[in-house]
Amino acid sequence: MAAQALALLREVSRLEAPLEELRALQSLLQSVPLSELREQAAELRLGPLFSLLNENHREQTTLCVSILERLLQALEPVHVARNLRVDLQRGLTHPNDSVKILTLSQVGRIVENSDAVTEILNNAELLKQIVYCIGGENLSVAKTAIKSLSRISLTQAGLEALFESNLLDDLKSVMKTNDIVRYRVYELIVEISSVSPESLNYCTTSGLVTQLLRELTGEDVLVRATCIEMVTSLAYTHHGRQYLAQEGVIDQISNIIVGADADPFSSFYLPGFVKFFGNLAIMDSPQQICERYPIFVEKVFEMTESQDPTMIGIAVDTIGILGSSVEGKQVLQKTGTRFERLLMRIGYQAKNASTELKIRCLDALSSLFYLPPEQQTDDLLRMTESWFSSLSRDPLELFRSISNQPFSELHCAALKVFTAIANQPWAQKLMFNSPGFVEYVMDRSVEHDKASKDAKYELVKALANSKTIAEIFGNPNYLRLRTYLSEGPYYVKPISTTAVEGAE
Repeated sequence: MAAQALALLREVSRLEAPLEELRALQSLLQSVPLSELREQAAELRLGPLFSLLNENHREQTTLCVSILERLLQALEPVHVARNLRVDLQRGLTHPNDSVKILTLSQVGRIVENSDAVTEILNNAELLKQIVYCIGGENLSVAKTAIKSLSRISLTQAGLEALFESNLLDDLKSVMKTNDIVRYRVYELIVEISSVSPESLNYCTTSGLVTQLLRELTGEDVLVRATCIEMVTSLAYTHHGRQYLAQEGVIDQISNIIVGADADPFSSFYLPGFVKFFGNLAIMDSPQQICERYPIFVEKVFEMTESQDPTMIGIAVDTIGILGSSVEGKQVLQKTGTRFERLLMRIGYQAKNASTELKIRCLDALSSLFYLPPEQQTDDLLRMTESWFSSLSRDPLELFRSISNQPFSELHCAALKVFTAIANQPWAQKLMFNSPGFVEYVMDRSVEHDKASKDAKYELVKALANSKTIAEIFGNPNYLRLRTYLSEGPYYVKPISTTAVEGAE
């Protein structure tokens, strides 16, 4: 069959109007195993197909792209890089985006291959075309180009090719296309910077990181909002955080938050700035970050009192991130009655807000209340019990009523809160003494979809695996939990049938 495809391929190259043959070839290739094509790789002559792409004929281009996608998979990346370099260069400047994406996907294969990538690095013109693809209107083309350049920069030779040649001028030239393209280049720079301190050094020397940081702390509020996301990505790495601290960027972000009250447009960038500190706290030390930048905690508390659901959502997410570690829980506990009032507001929102905000509140509460068994000291257990009672008059019933609502996501989020507290003795006592709660946990008929069955199973598992459950729930209930666990999340009880005399 592969031989038949090759024969058709040779025919295509000789015809002036090859549509019929192209359709036949495309159809045939769908049934040829890739292994067979690889065996015939030496005989594949793709030049004519690339030539047909140059004709302004939409169907012909579509067919050629589809055929080339299949045939190129049969060729080794080194072969593609060495023998089709001119075709790749033409492909990157083709007016049809599908041709650019096809070409960039081959560039992607080449840069993943340690033997083939050298061919790309030695081809200045091809590299230049990849850079200019970042400036195209098609987002898929731009993203694929960014991915290829990012992959190239993983080697010393790649970093030198990007930052110690004319390519850097091309990159800066592309940035001038428009704001969107400029952010794409920043995205690439942050991606490269995040790899290692050496990569970051190349990027800072280029001046592009400095330019990004200047825009972050500039006067344009919309630009700030976009840039903070990229700077947050850089802060995910230890060397990135070190650099931002050394350059005084973290202090500058803190100062902008301080001045946000006087800025009528602060709602554009505040969520991103608060998220930035939330991520810093969880990656470094919640205590150190909150003590050094008290405005961060202050602003989060303020935002929970906002009338704007976006602000409340960001604040709730941040509280959840902060409270996911024991150190973070202790930082929040130090704020005393203020945090108890905040919990009351989260409890109110969990009951009355939009479905999306309810889910965010429940997710945050799951993080706040969870304590691994090895960290369950008397003090911390008293703290989580106290927090739980601050939510509403009857928090257990609050979550039970939310879990009974006919929305799978809400149901699962409420079950997640129960699961978070399920291994803590005070919560087990609450559950056992709440009328009908144990039956609710055992009742499989409440859950109707896979996600809900999985969430209920996690709750049962958390209860059944707790060391204190048999004592608090009693042995019969403990055995029922173990049975549920062994039957799995999707068990269906067989329906017994009784034979009736005379029935058919």
